[in-house]
Amino acid sequence: MTPVIPQHHPHGIVTLDAEYLRPGLAAVHLIVERGRAAIIDTGTNSAVPHVLAALADLGIAPDAVDYVIVTHVHLDHAGAAGAFLAACPNARLVVHPRGARHLIDPIKLVQGSIAVYGEATFRALYGEIVPAPVERVIEADDGFVLDFNGRRLEFIDTPGHARHHFCIHDRASNSLFTGDTFGISYREFDVVVGNTLRPFIFPTTTPVQFEPEALHASIDRLVMRNADAAYLTHYGRITNLPALAPALHALIDEFVALTLAAPGAGEARKIALMQTMSDGLMSRLRTHGSTLDDATCRELLANDVELNSQGLLVWRDREPRG
Repeated sequence: MTPVIPQHHPHGIVTLDAEYLRPGLAAVHLIVERGRAAIIDTGTNSAVPHVLAALADLGIAPDAVDYVIVTHVHLDHAGAAGAFLAACPNARLVVHPRGARHLIDPIKLVQGSIAVYGEATFRALYGEIVPAPVERVIEADDGFVLDFNGRRLEFIDTPGHARHHFCIHDRASNSLFTGDTFGISYREFDVVVGNTLRPFIFPTTTPVQFEPEALHASIDRLVMRNADAAYLTHYGRITNLPALAPALHALIDEFVALTLAAPGAGEARKIALMQTMSDGLMSRLRTHGSTLDDATCRELLANDVELNSQGLLVWRDREPRG
């Protein structure tokens, strides 16, 4: 598979491929400010060498990395946090208060991920999770402001995908780093209408803390920021957030309805939900104008469809039904 080349954006923002599962699935974002760097979302341990190499290409040594910021502690976003702290001696980890303990002592995070993926798959994907030294951890609650070398980064509590999720508003670029709160938008699904690039976007409901009403509210909070762009971990830069938000809201409701209607129990229910979700996303892709063949589209969506279905069924089993 051909790696995705680094994408250099205005205001010193760089998007790097985390090389997780496939090219273009997960990103590590850098903010560079006057010779110093902040890393936003880390990918897994395998991302560390090529992120450090990209920093070196920018003339930034490991000791000039000031912050490692994780939007939440799911391992495709935070798996390499401890490894980056080990490699970058001056860096401090910025994490949601609900997630900090899981990166300081990752045993429960590891056990939870093994429950989702299985032991062998977990080890192949994530390896050993390096604990973060407690004295190098900053807990960022709602409204927390970080001064990154004179650059204001404001943190927004955004539950719904996970209760330990925040997003970051970078005032210098008037952009948001949204982790998973503002959904998933793979560049393979982009279409051009006239002179306008139109991304395809859908929500992520990964186990185990999906909460639909909270996610609706968090999306609205982000739109109210009037940001010029959002940097998604899955994947890259998108613009015109007010035009994209209605699709996210509609699909959250659609996913919930499909989950409540899914027949059967156990694995049979999950398979049924995966099928209806995949079919619904395919229909929306065709309406969107994607001309990729069905097999390619379903392959690109497969991992998210499975994880979304797992998370939705955890929510269904957890929530009381009147």
